Amino acid sequence: MNDEPIAFFITWTVYGTFLPGDNRGWVKRGSGTQLARPLLANWHSERLKHSIELLAENNRICVEKAIQQICNDRSWKLWIANPRSNHVHVVITAPGRDGATVRDQLKARCTRELRLMDNRFCDRTVWTRGGDWKCINTEEDLEVCIQYAGEAQDRKDLD
Repeated sequence: MNDEPIAFFITWTVYGTFLPGDNRGWVKRGSGTQLARPLLANWHSERLKHSIELLAENNRICVEKAIQQICNDRSWKLWIANPRSNHVHVVITAPGRDGATVRDQLKARCTRELRLMDNRFCDRTVWTRGGDWKCINTEEDLEVCIQYAGEAQDRKDLD
C-alpha cells in the first residue's frame, strides 16, 4: 500500500501581505484559523523590516517559469502554478518528498530568479516565513485544488 499523497496543494504569501491578526482571517501555527485581531495586525505591520513589494505581471511570469524549471529539473509533476500579486498557489506531485520541503525549495528557486530579474527584491525578504501545504489524496480533491488554484483565483479578481 502506498501512503504517499497524489500531490500537494502549496500556498505561500508575499512578505507583509498576510499578517497575524489580518481582517481576512489568519492561521496561527499549531492553532489553525484565527479570527481577525486588528490591533495585532497593526502591531505586526508597524514592525515590518521592509516595504511590501507586490508581484507585478513580469514578476509573476518569472515565478511561474522558476516553478516550471525546478519541476523539470527534479522530474516533479506540475499540475498548476498560479502566482498572484500577493501569494502563490501550486499543485504539484513530488514523489518521495514532503510538502514542507517542496514548498521551501520552490520558494528558494523563485526568490533566486526574482532577485536576478528585479533589483527591488535584492537584499530583502521576498516571502512570508513558511506557508501552507496540504496533502491531496484523491483524484477528486486533485481536480478541486487545480480548479481553485486557477479558475477560482481568477474569478476573485472579478468580484
